[in-house]
Amino acid sequence: MRNLRKNLHFKYTRNSQRSETTQSTPPNSPPFNSSFTMSLGQETPSTMKALVTQADKTAIVEEIPVPEIADDEVLIRTSAVALNPTDWKHIKGVTRPGTIAGVDFAGKIARIGKNVTGLAIGDSVASFVHGGVYKDRGAFAQYVKTAGELVWKIPDDSLTFEEAATMGCGLWTSVQALFHPGRLGLVEPPEKVFGEHWVFVYGGSSSVGLFAIDLAHLAGYKVVTVASPRNFDLVKSYGADAVFDYKDPDVVEKIKEVTKDTVHHAFDTISIESSQIISVKVLAAGPGKLVVVQSPATEAKFREDVPIIHTLIYTALGNEFHYGSTHHPANAEDRGHMAKFLKKLPEFVTRKLVKPNPIKFWEGGLASISDGLQFIQEGKNSGEKVVFKIE
Repeated sequence: MRNLRKNLHFKYTRNSQRSETTQSTPPNSPPFNSSFTMSLGQETPSTMKALVTQADKTAIVEEIPVPEIADDEVLIRTSAVALNPTDWKHIKGVTRPGTIAGVDFAGKIARIGKNVTGLAIGDSVASFVHGGVYKDRGAFAQYVKTAGELVWKIPDDSLTFEEAATMGCGLWTSVQALFHPGRLGLVEPPEKVFGEHWVFVYGGSSSVGLFAIDLAHLAGYKVVTVASPRNFDLVKSYGADAVFDYKDPDVVEKIKEVTKDTVHHAFDTISIESSQIISVKVLAAGPGKLVVVQSPATEAKFREDVPIIHTLIYTALGNEFHYGSTHHPANAEDRGHMAKFLKKLPEFVTRKLVKPNPIKFWEGGLASISDGLQFIQEGKNSGEKVVFKIE
């Protein structure tokens, strides 16, 4: 086991001087509020274990200071985390040494800033943060801090922490892509569209795809999607009205037939060149929209009546950041839209109108997360979310 840990670049180190940040706190954050220092009935520890990005494009478990919080923030003691492709991409691609990895988590509130309302110490919550960017916030840690308005309360007896942790990156991305006025701008639940309106979701069995199907169905839309045949039953269980094999050479014609060629809104959750081209071809003549999660492909821009809109979920956090060579200014509109939706989410969960991704539970906690990231990087998971408990 010792040799295995060494080969996988895992080790525990103690470094109490890692309180400085690459982006220590989001710009314009209010000063730290020190008046709330109790953690679930006991004093919060001064240090914690976290998965920290290294200069050699690996991540190791280190002991670092528990982050301080601002007046509008909460500190959560992490119970479970879920893995996403963006996690390994930030470690291996963006690579900001000293930053805490991970975006999706669930746990209990340990500290609360004086300006936060509607939450209390001990509440079970879940959220999404920009992992791999800050040295004092990231999901793969024993404690996580984030804005109080960007967490949602897990209703009692509704979900486990592991299930709730899946409802971060994928769910948020789908909410932004489908309902934000600057993206597809569909009718947002609990409101419903009237009549028969089709939406096309490419990649229905992906984490984002499952949430997109679920949410569009909740809003009253009919959903047509593509996936691997082994996942047909899965996507139908989330509300897909029609599903086809994405490898079928006649897939576009089959979609147009079942929808009577009436699709004007598409969301590509994969967003490689070929998937974008298919998504554009699926859309009926006349004005349409395609939202993608990666950069719009040049080869897919062959219709003037179909704008291809790139959505990046980190803008929903409302902080300035750089992604690759692109600068993204603070976006209050995106943050406000997400904050409003999160207030509705507990009721949707209680009524089982929105459900989590299927789970693949992985043993080992923080020390095994890099193994899980390698697993999803190699494309070995399908139709499920890799989840870890955090002790």
